[in-house]
Amino acid sequence: MVSRLLNATLVIPEIQSTTSSKGISSEFKSFAYLYNEDQFIAALAKDVRIVKTLPKNLKGARKKKEIPMFRVSNLASPYFYLHRVLPVLNKHSVVELVISDGGCMQAILPSHLEEYQRLRCRVAFHALRFRQEVQELASKILNRLRAPGRPFIAYDPGLTRDALAYYGCGELFQDVHTELIQHRRSWMIKRGLIKGNLSVNSAEQRLNGSCPLMPEEVGILLRAYGYSGDTIIYVSGGEVFGGQKKLIPLHGLFENVVDKTSLSTTWELGRVYGQEANLVDKYPQTRYIVKEEERRREAWKTLGPRPRPLPPPPARPKYPYNIEGWWGWVAESDNEPESTIMELRMNAHKLLWEAIDYTICVEADVFVPGFDRDGKGRPNFASLVMGHRLYQSAASKTFRLHRRQVVKLLEEIRDHLYQANHTWITSVRRHMRKSLLEGLKHESTQSKPLSFLSHPIPECSCSRYDPSTETAFRASSPSSQSQVQAALGVTHPCPVWVDGNTIAQSKSIDKEREEDLDENDSSSSGLFFRHSGGSHGGGGGGEINNKEEAQMEDQEELEGSER
Repeated sequence: MVSRLLNATLVIPEIQSTTSSKGISSEFKSFAYLYNEDQFIAALAKDVRIVKTLPKNLKGARKKKEIPMFRVSNLASPYFYLHRVLPVLNKHSVVELVISDGGCMQAILPSHLEEYQRLRCRVAFHALRFRQEVQELASKILNRLRAPGRPFIAYDPGLTRDALAYYGCGELFQDVHTELIQHRRSWMIKRGLIKGNLSVNSAEQRLNGSCPLMPEEVGILLRAYGYSGDTIIYVSGGEVFGGQKKLIPLHGLFENVVDKTSLSTTWELGRVYGQEANLVDKYPQTRYIVKEEERRREAWKTLGPRPRPLPPPPARPKYPYNIEGWWGWVAESDNEPESTIMELRMNAHKLLWEAIDYTICVEADVFVPGFDRDGKGRPNFASLVMGHRLYQSAASKTFRLHRRQVVKLLEEIRDHLYQANHTWITSVRRHMRKSLLEGLKHESTQSKPLSFLSHPIPECSCSRYDPSTETAFRASSPSSQSQVQAALGVTHPCPVWVDGNTIAQSKSIDKEREEDLDENDSSSSGLFFRHSGGSHGGGGGGEINNKEEAQMEDQEELEGSER
């Protein structure tokens, strides 16, 4: 979108957490580790010119760090690019953008830039396709989930350490995880990411709806709604902070709780990773062995004349699992250890896991988010899934729960969670049914100003008409059709070309690869440079392309199998 605004050529972005220096396979490189490069270039061929590498005369300049660089935030405005970046681009012919906040332009744009919002949808929902190995494994898992012939629910807990620290939810754990959360919150306060006290009343935060719903609470809501105990629950997300013990109550409520590891083999996951070399960690994790006992003994020997106090008793032996675990450093040091080479490789793997989870959650019959914010207060994985589901099939069942109201309902039966009465169950069902549509209004006012893709409606929506029946949203009933259209604000029909053929794959494939440049920043980097001819963009105020690639396919709403 920025390259079109500046009328510049885009170099394929780099994903810094997927460079070869992180120990991943040399088969894939940066952007290609996660996405299909050729599809990305071909899908946006009519919007912006994209190349895979810099011209040779600019590669050396980048290695010498002579290319101007801008670190941009997700709140950057078109004015910033037109008045700050564009003059530098015109002078040097190339600029580099480093993006670490998940976006490079503000979510809400002026009405005359609405086409750029539709371009966002074309990029996110059409151009960005995961590479073939990731898509194949996701398809296999989907087939295995649907093999029993019943609908399944995708559930994203949203229990991440950063999000819990940001909103002050550490006291909900009451174990070593609380200390880990507080350590992260202290780190955020020191760096100005959050303003507030280190100690926060987590109970109040939970009552205000600022903390994630626990898996047990989500399970109780789903059972109250009417889902039976043999319903398939797919748990997404690379990290469930608190460990598997937080999922034990969910397993007790539903017998078919699965995830990607239980539905795929080690060989299948290894095929996605590619051929990876056996690494010798350059930075082995330090063992935090306490030497307090030795210090006391030395102090005892150097004390004055007798009588001396008896030497301290021998310390209780510390077993390896107490000091070498992933959390062991908390009791021994105020500083979190640096990531090892194996941990860096695992972080790259997590991107692939999230890509698989994302595909499954978008295609799921029902999606339930446990939390919709990340560790910086912005929409997270679950919000992007909800936005994609809204764009792809507005009538797909997505529960957008109002956490404050849900917590209030749960507090009413806190002492007898598993013995709810009929009145309470009725209240839960009413709230969950209302959340299917009323949650859209909440997303449009709360999430959209922070992330456009969490609610890409109505800018990217249009009404598709069947020529034979002259009805929009062919898969939905008349009643749900009017409700969905009213909630989404759809007021205009899709152009004819939406039903046309997809863009053909580019015949000429640039096979030249740029050497990886290791950056100690888990961010994305993009390069723009000038090209002759101005047929690909508006140059800041040019003519806006009126083609709308966005499409909305509505399907029949899957009712909640109330039994």
